[in-house]
Amino acid sequence: MKTDNQTVQFVVVSGDEAGQRIDNFLLARLKGVPKSMIYRIIRKGEVRVNKGRIKPEYKIADGDSIRIPPVRVAEKNDAPVSAKLDKVSALAECVLYEDDHILVINKPAGTAVHGGSGLSFGVIEAMRALRPEARFLELVHRLDRDTSGILLIAKKRSALRALHEQLRLKQMQKDYLALVRGQWQSSVKVVQAPLLKNILQSGERVVKVSPEGKPSETRFKVEERFEAATLVKASPVTGRTHQIRVHTLHAGHPIAFDNRYGDAQFDAQLKGTGLNRLFLHAAALAFTHPSTGEAMRLQAPLDEKLRHCLTVLRSKQAK
Repeated sequence: MKTDNQTVQFVVVSGDEAGQRIDNFLLARLKGVPKSMIYRIIRKGEVRVNKGRIKPEYKIADGDSIRIPPVRVAEKNDAPVSAKLDKVSALAECVLYEDDHILVINKPAGTAVHGGSGLSFGVIEAMRALRPEARFLELVHRLDRDTSGILLIAKKRSALRALHEQLRLKQMQKDYLALVRGQWQSSVKVVQAPLLKNILQSGERVVKVSPEGKPSETRFKVEERFEAATLVKASPVTGRTHQIRVHTLHAGHPIAFDNRYGDAQFDAQLKGTGLNRLFLHAAALAFTHPSTGEAMRLQAPLDEKLRHCLTVLRSKQAK
């Protein structure tokens, strides 16, 4: 059991924490406590702000005094934490940059950014466990589970707000590397195709180009050509679900080993490269530092599998 959840806590809200909903504040603070339990203790009046009852949508203010009751977490939610830490401790080696305001990691492929969809532990939960002293850690944006590369995390609510504003104003530049089927035409520098998201009965998300979808734009640049494939830089202007994956497919060049929008014959052609994962990597991120105003550009190196794949393809070109 977690000892910090077993006694009444009185917490005074800091200026950096102000402005968020009480339910989200409690979810972040009481790690491992189910959302249903959070809402139950609020509804029953066990959570008090300035000695009064509140609703889940109440937005906490600087100086608010919050009473948090003892919370008993079921054994199954608590016990596996150390085992999970063994699996995620490698993320400590993936940190590219860190200061008092932001944390940037090179996310491995196959790791979800957050718990959910049957996964109880993702990158953000792992980083909170690896940084227990951090009072605030939240994702600024997301990456698909099978996509590797740069992931930006805010360490202060003020930083999160500033970075979200940059995203909203399209002031954050994201560059991905993708290995796609065939010869990408140099003349195709932009794909503008509206995307519509569908949720299947299984809960799986599938995105397709549709006039009923949301406006979506990705810019492309050829980085390197191979016999049956092209390495392209993809820079999304909008941030739709599976945007790059669907836009490359729409252009006639699906990404290698994309289990949802890919081409099995193309994947078979890459058999000798040792590749068995989606070749989509968030390679660079440019933004303005939320505190200093400094122009930041961070890069994430390709993992060993992606590097090896390119090495093999280059050696075939040289023959």
